[in-house]
Order: sequence, then C-alpha cells, then structure tokens
Amino acid sequence: MIKIIKDILQAIKIIKLPKERRKIIFYSEGKDYWPIFEGIIKILIKETDLYISYITSDKNDIGLGKKINRFSIFFTDEKYVRNWLFANLEADIVVMTMPDLNQYQLKRSKHNTHYIYLQHALMSLHMAYREGAFNFYDSIFCSGPHHISEIRAIEKKFKLSPKKLYQHGYSRLDSLIKEVGYPKAKNTPKQILFAPTWGIKAAIESGVAEKLIDKLLIYGYRVIFRPHPETIKSSFSIIDKILKKHTDNAMLKYDASISSLNSYYHSDLMISDWSGAAIEYAFALKKPVIFLDLPKKINNPNYKDINIEPFEVSIRKKIGYVVKLSELSSSLINSISSIKVDINEQVFNIGKSDYYGAKHIIKILKNIENINHDNKS
Repeated sequence: MIKIIKDILQAIKIIKLPKERRKIIFYSEGKDYWPIFEGIIKILIKETDLYISYITSDKNDIGLGKKINRFSIFFTDEKYVRNWLFANLEADIVVMTMPDLNQYQLKRSKHNTHYIYLQHALMSLHMAYREGAFNFYDSIFCSGPHHISEIRAIEKKFKLSPKKLYQHGYSRLDSLIKEVGYPKAKNTPKQILFAPTWGIKAAIESGVAEKLIDKLLIYGYRVIFRPHPETIKSSFSIIDKILKKHTDNAMLKYDASISSLNSYYHSDLMISDWSGAAIEYAFALKKPVIFLDLPKKINNPNYKDINIEPFEVSIRKKIGYVVKLSELSSSLINSISSIKVDINEQVFNIGKSDYYGAKHIIKILKNIENINHDNKS
C-alpha cells in the first residue's frame, strides 16, 4: 500500500510539473534502454536551453543516477499508476522505444501530445513486432531505408494516414563503432558470444541453447552466455538450469546485461538465432556470426501481407553463416571469417545518429510551438 501511494504521489508530481519541464519527455520501460536515449538527451541539453524529463519503470535504470543540468528524473511503476499517468500526461513530445502504444495498457494521452518512436533494434517493423505496433505514433525515427519502406507499406495496406518518418540511424551501432580502437579479441581458445533472441521458438526457450552450450564446452571453447532481457524475465528457470549444470566450469560466463558492450569486444565470434544483436555485431565489429537454423521470430503472423522481405531475413546470409545445430563443428567454427557489407547502405547517419535524433526532435518541437501559436492568434 505504501508503495502504491508513493507511485501515485510521484505521478501527480510529474503531471503538475511546470510546462517547460513537460515539453520533451523520454520514457524508458527498462534499464537496458538508457544507452538508446543518452546521446540524444545530452545533445538536446548542450545545444538548447530546453528542460528534459526522463521517466523510467526500472529502479536499476542507469539514467536514475545521472546528474545533468536541466535533466529531471522520475520513477513510475509499469502497471496501473503508469498507465493512468500517461493517459493524463500533458506534454508536447513523448519519446519512447516501446511498441504497441494505445493497443494494450499504455494509452495515448487525452491531451494533444506528439509521440515519437525511437528504434532499439535494426529488425523489421512488420515481422518482429505485433501487427499495429506503430499505428498510434505520430513520428517514427528510422534506422535505415528498410524501416521507411516497411512503414509506408503498412500505411498503404491498412489505409493509414502517413506518419512523419525521419532518417535517424542507430545509436547502439554508433557506440560500437566508436570503439574501433578497442583491442581485438584474440582468445586461446576462442571465446564465443552466444546471444539469442526471446520467444517460444528461440534457442533458449526451445531447449536448443542447453545442447549448444554443452557442445561448445565439449569442443573446448570459452562461452559468454548472454540471454535477452525478456527471456530472463519469462524463462529464467531454463537459464538457471544451464548455469547450475556448469556451475564449476570457468569456461562459461554469464552476462545478464545487454546495455554493456564488453561481451561484444571480448569475443571472437557470435552465435545467435534471430537476435538483432547479431546484426549490430557484424555491422560494427566486422566479426563472424553463425545463425542457428531455427524458426523465424514472428510476432505478427500476418507479416506476409506486407509484401516486403523482413530485414533480418534478407541480411542474414549477407553477414553470417546459417547452420543447423547438428552441422556445427569445431572445424566450421575455426574456419569461418567475417563477411563484409557496406553498412552505409543499410543504416542512416553512421556515427551521427544522436546528432540527427536531437535535430529532428528540435524541429518537431518548433513545429508544435508554431501551430500552438497560430491557434492562439
């Protein structure tokens, strides 16, 4: 009861913030999304006199510990209080990485608020997400040309009003590329980063992960086991079983944080299934990737209605090797090399995504202010 009262009081405090602190609000549903927001927030504060408010539903969010001028931080639950808060929040702009706005619990504000969707993966927008996941956003920041094509095709299919689409880029990729001077991994034996996605047919949930890790350890490789946060939430018992099975084996390391990039730098290659992390890894670090031949990650069973091949399908064989678990051998692992691809053709504004993200937000805010001014005149 005390916690609920605290959450309600915090929500009321946010709603009663002075208007200048409600112009731009960022919302994070989890601690792993702070790196997506951080660069844009810092540029907005540096280049303007704007106040930025940041709301998170994770007490372990790194953003909660940041002390930045003109940057206010708030915590809310991820249930009833949060949903009430957002339905009543009067803000000019809300920036989120959360799909399915207005489809489930989290609704658009009853006030005239502009919602911006910020990509937290390079994946397709029609197969990797549920149908209608972006229909209620006003603006979509696109990582690459494929996102523009997908959104326009979705709008055409469902006769939706055109959204504002912006060529943004992808901040996680930029963060990885900035570390190009980082010493390349030269582990003996090789260190393999196993980073699968989440879902009932994904490597961990389907039982393939346990067999794969057993196999890699028998072959004598070092393994970094890095599950997706959603798998940690929903299927930790499977993860725990694997960890307990190898509790005395120093060759297996567990990495529970996708916000840290250390596992990327300290590994020689990655094995994944349908995780977007594999695309980041290949694009930025130019290291080898092996994709397990498992069923596609399909969150929208009607994705074929949008007649575009999903990005994670089309890019798969261009950046890595697709193999069945039974075909995976030490000779294959030792012989594979990275596959080069021109990332400038796949992703916008390489190295400058935060700058362009902030630039687009400033432009959107100015348009809103001009409209509000004209309406008052």
